[in-house]
Amino acid sequence: MRMLTRQRTWLGCRAGSWLGKLASAVLALVLLGSLPTLAQTWPNRPVKVIMATAAGSAPDVIARIVTDRLSQIWGQQILILNRPGAGGLIAMQALAAAERDNHTLYLPSSSSLVVLPETNSKLPFDLQRDLVPIGLVGEQPFMIVVGNHVGVNTLPELIALAKSKPGEVTYAANFRGSLPNMTGEMFASAAGVKLTFVPYPGAPPSLQDLMGGRISMMVEGIAAFTAALQSNSAKPLAVTSPQRLSNHPNVPIVAETLPGYTSRGWFAFLALTGTPDDVVRKVNADLKTVLEIPEVKSRFETLATYVRQLSPAETGQYIRAEQDAWRPIVKQFGVTN
Repeated sequence: MRMLTRQRTWLGCRAGSWLGKLASAVLALVLLGSLPTLAQTWPNRPVKVIMATAAGSAPDVIARIVTDRLSQIWGQQILILNRPGAGGLIAMQALAAAERDNHTLYLPSSSSLVVLPETNSKLPFDLQRDLVPIGLVGEQPFMIVVGNHVGVNTLPELIALAKSKPGEVTYAANFRGSLPNMTGEMFASAAGVKLTFVPYPGAPPSLQDLMGGRISMMVEGIAAFTAALQSNSAKPLAVTSPQRLSNHPNVPIVAETLPGYTSRGWFAFLALTGTPDDVVRKVNADLKTVLEIPEVKSRFETLATYVRQLSPAETGQYIRAEQDAWRPIVKQFGVTN
């Protein structure tokens, strides 16, 4: 009888102890559930977005459309830091030196991720190891535009002029090693002509020189040409897309003259490794929200930029596929530093 009582007392104490621990665990879960997650409180200060292109360039125009809307969603200012130069290296150096505060994002054009790693062996970090993909903003074909002083109206006429004057037809692109530069070199090779490349730090100064008669031709995203085309200050000869564009139906594609020729640029958000997964998922989700806004879609279409919504993992796969596709082209036409 005494033994049975002791067993009951021990069992009661053990049960009470177990129930006490369970209650403590439940209380902890309730308290944790009531605490805001990082994604709910982020951002709690202005967000910096580092870009490798100049203000006024096609990527910059697209970036400001997107970040204006993200700023409204987040209730925080977004500072775009344009760091053009050295084929995107200056922007990478700025990113490498940035404070690890989870409030710095990287929005490079495709050149920085597919050309620069092949042409420069002294990057400040390893792209695969030190960057986290967040989401794709959009894809954008390039446009080949000539100054009115050149005196040609079609792409075949430009090719004929370049063949008759080897090296005298000059063309501008963002910087040496950029995808517009690679696109121009691909065009010259496919057409069998010799063009002289003139590097510029951004689209605005090269466009001024194009309209001023100091260079013959320019290769850039369509957004950079909007004002010039509206005022007939420059002449579009072709776009590098697979099909004619709905908002530029009278502009031929390069492939109508040079079968099989296409080229495109793209823009993606990335962050430094160590950025919390909650933040990466939040930026991706909010980016998708922005890209679904009818006004944003309309602006993108006007600028011949095509939305392609991808998850962070899909964005990483997309970037790797683009690197593989451009690698042989960059090796053929790129400049190694």
